[in-house]
Amino acid sequence: MIAWWMWFLAALVFGIVELLSITFVFLMFAIAAIAAGFVALFGGGTLAQFVVFVVVSILLIFAIRPLMKGRIQRSGEDVRTNADALIGKTGYVTQLVGERDGRIQFSGGEWSARSAEGLIPVGAEVTVVAIDGATAVVQPLHS
Repeated sequence: MIAWWMWFLAALVFGIVELLSITFVFLMFAIAAIAAGFVALFGGGTLAQFVVFVVVSILLIFAIRPLMKGRIQRSGEDVRTNADALIGKTGYVTQLVGERDGRIQFSGGEWSARSAEGLIPVGAEVTVVAIDGATAVVQPLHS
C-alpha cells in the first residue's frame, strides 16, 4: 500500500512542475494525486488509489483543462507589456528631436527620442512608433 504522504509529495512535485511549464496538465495530475492521497488516508488499497489517480487525471484533463486554457488564451489577447505597451502613446517634444537625438515627455517621464521622419520642433505632439533600447522613436502626431 502506498502511504498517503507519498501522494501529497507527488502532488507537490506536480505543482512545482506546473509552475515551470504552465500547461495545466501537471496541475490536473497534482489534483488527482491529492484525491488518491485522500483514498490512501482513509484506508483505500493500492489499486483503488491508482484507479482514482488515473480516473481523476483523465476527467480533469479532458473536462477542466480546455476551459482553463481557453480562458487564459482569451484573456491574453492584445495585452501588450513592457516596451510594446508604450508604442502608440502620445507625448510632446521638450528638446528638438532629430534623427539622432532629442527629448520628449510621455508616459509620466522624460525620454530620449529620435525622429522617424525629419526634425520635430519643441512643443509638437508626437506618437511613439517604436522603442529602441531606452530611446523612443517618434513621429509627429499631426503631419
